[in-house]
Amino acid sequence: MSSMAVDAHYNKMVNTPVSKLVIALGIPTTISMLVTNIYNMADTYFVGTLGDSASGAVGIVFGLMAIIQAVGFMFGHGAGSIIARKLGEKDVKSAEVYASVSFFAALFSGMVLGLLGLIFIEPLMMMLGSTKTILPYAKGYGIYILLAAPVMMTSFVLNNILRYEGKAYLSMIGLIVGAVVNIAFDPILIFGFDMGIAGAGLSTALSQLVSFLILLTMFLMGKTQSKLSIRHMNRDMFAPLTLVAKTGFPSLIRQGLNSISTMVLNGLAGGFGDAAVAAMSIVNRICFFIFAVGLGIGQGFQPVSAFNYGARKFSRVKKAFAFTFYTGEVLLGTLAICGFFVSGSLIGLFRDSKEVIEIGTVALRFQLVALFFQPLTICSNMLFQSIGENRKATFLAMLRSGLFFIPVLLIMWYFFGLTGIQMAQTIADILSFCATLPLVVQFLRTLPKDE
Repeated sequence: MSSMAVDAHYNKMVNTPVSKLVIALGIPTTISMLVTNIYNMADTYFVGTLGDSASGAVGIVFGLMAIIQAVGFMFGHGAGSIIARKLGEKDVKSAEVYASVSFFAALFSGMVLGLLGLIFIEPLMMMLGSTKTILPYAKGYGIYILLAAPVMMTSFVLNNILRYEGKAYLSMIGLIVGAVVNIAFDPILIFGFDMGIAGAGLSTALSQLVSFLILLTMFLMGKTQSKLSIRHMNRDMFAPLTLVAKTGFPSLIRQGLNSISTMVLNGLAGGFGDAAVAAMSIVNRICFFIFAVGLGIGQGFQPVSAFNYGARKFSRVKKAFAFTFYTGEVLLGTLAICGFFVSGSLIGLFRDSKEVIEIGTVALRFQLVALFFQPLTICSNMLFQSIGENRKATFLAMLRSGLFFIPVLLIMWYFFGLTGIQMAQTIADILSFCATLPLVVQFLRTLPKDE
């Protein structure tokens, strides 16, 4: 980018009204997340026609994908947060270093994870919560996800760097094209080539490869301020790589605990049959699709908060946080109310099974209530991670899916059985809200005045 373009971008990030800027950056991310979730739900829909065990396998492999996302987000959010602050300080050269080391570190990590996963695929799937009847389906799906792990992991890095640079629309292009590829190839491979659930896995892998190539092209064509260069992978790379890992650690914790929680959830639900595993898998997909709306706006907030914090525009950080929180409450609250009255129909879209619908409807209604408590916890986590408050961000990341959810899940399961499993996430979200509120209020009150 030319120096004029760099200056224009700086002025846009520090002078545009924060509400307008958050929306402008959040809409492409929201669209990207919705489309991505649509193709995830397409997998759930098409695989659902193959039976309860196949539907359950989608939930099992979702735990594997959460592991890949955890590492990818660690490098992506870590690098993106630092890059945005460096650009706010007008330090473009350092941004290039952080972009490069995070990209190549994610690529190598994806190769290692994919190789180890393929070697130990059966124990891996059982560890993720698979039953013996679900295992063949989980393996057929999971093989292709493991093969695609390197490009999936690096795609998370490229996507987040683009977002934090304020170019979410470029990442949107790659994700949407990949989603269209997945939706188009799902029925062709599953039914046309008679590959069954393996076809869904191959379709997902191909879509991830397409997204990766498009996102990488944005960097190679000079659309970004932070460039990718192998020359930064030298003996001096460990300091920036360590800082990236520390800054992205909350994302690793959050996604990693999501994966562990999914394992525990699937394991406990498996005691009530494959229908329970399938129902909880479908519920999680539906809730994450709804949650993607609020999360997309929140991810529009991240580059705004990081950039302006680096530019010492603290009042804009406060205004952006408040706007994002209130917008998330309105959007998620509205969707939760609408979804509450059609919960059974939503579950029925993915699996025409009376038992799955009955279990899923109750769980979905409980989780829709939880959506009212999520905007504050997510926005606060994003705020602390974006500005480099790594300890606070890590603590908040541990609450919802780890420190609260797993103990609550085990306690509720022990005393209330399946009903306890269905209620656990809502209780964990309420507890997380109560723990987050005083922490973020105290921090916002102590922010200094603008320099």
